[in-house]
Amino acid sequence: MKFVLLGYMGSGKSTVAKALSNQLHLPCIDLDDYIVEKEQMTVNKIFQTHGEIYFRLQESKYLKEILEMDSELVISVGGGTPCYSNNMDLINQHSRSIYLKGNIPTICQRLKNEKDQRPLIADLNDQQLTEFVAKHLFERRNFYERAHEIINIDNKSLEDLLSEVSLSIKEYLK
Repeated sequence: MKFVLLGYMGSGKSTVAKALSNQLHLPCIDLDDYIVEKEQMTVNKIFQTHGEIYFRLQESKYLKEILEMDSELVISVGGGTPCYSNNMDLINQHSRSIYLKGNIPTICQRLKNEKDQRPLIADLNDQQLTEFVAKHLFERRNFYERAHEIINIDNKSLEDLLSEVSLSIKEYLK
């Protein structure tokens, strides 16, 4: 079985995926890292050099490649991944999907501490960031909420989230 963690940026997908993979003794693949390795350039460089359409096409190609691997995996995907190229259908067909859902204040608080690492939001003030996040969450909600499991991240520690995710998938483990 493959387990895919999805959600908006700052929701903790990569962190929870790594912790879950350690707990389950399964390999962990971060889709963005996989793309960087395959394309031999950063995600930002791909966007700058080839544009978003190219990136989204490659993202779908590599997502399919990972989902078709003949092994159990924990996978974290980018915040936009479920929203393009029928990726959410693909994720749900080939894995158990888990949406790490945060409210706007939670996501904004987490992102404020990471702005320098996230070019999309680096130049936004607090009000602009809140509007940016609110708009994206509204646009992406229908995709995210198609996940098999929805786990709220608000006011929860990594240990709490890991326990909830583990409990939600225990019946799918061999």
